[in-house]
Amino acid sequence: MNTHLYLRASTKDQDANRAKVALESFAIEKDLRIVGVYAENISGTKLNRPELLSLLDTAEPGDVLLVESVDRLSRLSQPDWDTLKGTIKTKGLRLVVADLPTSHMLVEARGITGQIMDVINNMLIDLMATMARLDQEKRVERIKQGLENKKAANPEWKPSGKGRNAAKWTKVQTLMREHPTMSAEMIAKLADCGVATVYRIKKESKVA
Repeated sequence: MNTHLYLRASTKDQDANRAKVALESFAIEKDLRIVGVYAENISGTKLNRPELLSLLDTAEPGDVLLVESVDRLSRLSQPDWDTLKGTIKTKGLRLVVADLPTSHMLVEARGITGQIMDVINNMLIDLMATMARLDQEKRVERIKQGLENKKAANPEWKPSGKGRNAAKWTKVQTLMREHPTMSAEMIAKLADCGVATVYRIKKESKVA
């Protein structure tokens, strides 16, 4: 059976490929043939994720979508989660979560047993997706409350924000200057930054 690994981390400071070895071992244990590995550093609250969408476009009915945990796949709002679930179901994919043992049976279970496990598994995944979303909402609320408390304690206080990475800025500018036809995506990969950062630098530095 073919399987597609999906690996996600929220920031550049985390490594989306961290779980790759564990998922590869899981696939070997379950006699799954890995036909694609999709890794990206992006928030789980976003439905529009290039690598995830690429996986969904490429995968065939009956293939396994393998993730480390539900929160690697989703911290989505309920409507967006419903959309993603619907897409996975329409594609005929089997969602297997490494740290959710009930989902492992979807690899082998058939007939009435498979149908029962599918129902149970969907309920558990829905519950875990909801918990992941609530956890994300609590984090955002804690950050917001912390900023409000600082502002209340010191009305003159303002968030400092992130400073500019001079070395990365220079690298992007150099690549733009030396390779004027190079795509923003390629420059972002070579400079180890996001595509949005490349566009921002291009705009602010007015490099053609």
